[in-house]
Amino acid sequence: MWMYLGLLAALFLGLHNLCKKHAVQGNEVFPVLLGTISAGFLLILPFYLGSIWNPDYMQKIGFYITSIPWTTHGFIFIKSMIMAASWVLAYQALKHLPITIVTPIRSAGPFFTFIGAIFIYQEKPNPLQWVGFFLIIFSVLLYSKIGKKEGINFKRNKWIFAIIGATFLGASSGLYDKFLIQNLSLNPQTLQFWFCFYTILILLIILSITWFPYADKRKAFKFRWSIPAVGILLQTADYFYFKALQDPDALIMLLSAIKRSQILIAVVVGGLLFKEQNKSKKLVPLFGILLGVFLILYS
Repeated sequence: MWMYLGLLAALFLGLHNLCKKHAVQGNEVFPVLLGTISAGFLLILPFYLGSIWNPDYMQKIGFYITSIPWTTHGFIFIKSMIMAASWVLAYQALKHLPITIVTPIRSAGPFFTFIGAIFIYQEKPNPLQWVGFFLIIFSVLLYSKIGKKEGINFKRNKWIFAIIGATFLGASSGLYDKFLIQNLSLNPQTLQFWFCFYTILILLIILSITWFPYADKRKAFKFRWSIPAVGILLQTADYFYFKALQDPDALIMLLSAIKRSQILIAVVVGGLLFKEQNKSKKLVPLFGILLGVFLILYS
């Protein structure tokens, strides 16, 4: 069941990436990010209020948000800092790079997770999983060559380094999620609620320095329907992902790879919607990544 939940998470993440590209195009990045997280927070807020006013009913429907000690709040705040940094880098990169370049680089995330799962959680990959690992790395390198044809030099473009940094931080958060869900026994909705709460606080501090004081930046911001859609789709994906992690048999390195099947939606549908270049050439490394994910998942 945890694999199917991972596939559901991948579906909503793929749709989330398309909406995210639409939200940031020609827009101010930080307020877009704040808007998406706030929308996700408002989606979960009724569960928190219901857990206070009618806890029996919320427990019955499976959306009860539990009380947690301050030490656990501290652990969740660490996750919020990691992901806030990851999103700031990723949103900036997505604003300046094609989605058909950004998403495949993000697809390297499972490999950071893969290494972490081996050394931290002692998960043991088999030979076919190793083949899948290197196949995806090779496919991402192929994307770098295609990117150069679009005027994107992977060695000199700062947004490439931004998306690589975002990918590493996102993978670190994925490893940390397993600790939060399994070691601290947090249920998905409790983690999601407090994670959104602390991330909003962090983003408000960032915006108070970089955006609120500047009238020209405030005027440049454009509200779009895709901004709340990003937050709602992300929280839906995270719910299925955290539910999958609750299974003690779930392997974080495989779950992370399953989530990357979202690349199908981003590269194929996104490339058509945003009319990006070299779509046919990108199908070759796309197939390599999907084959690598397949080997990791089904070996």
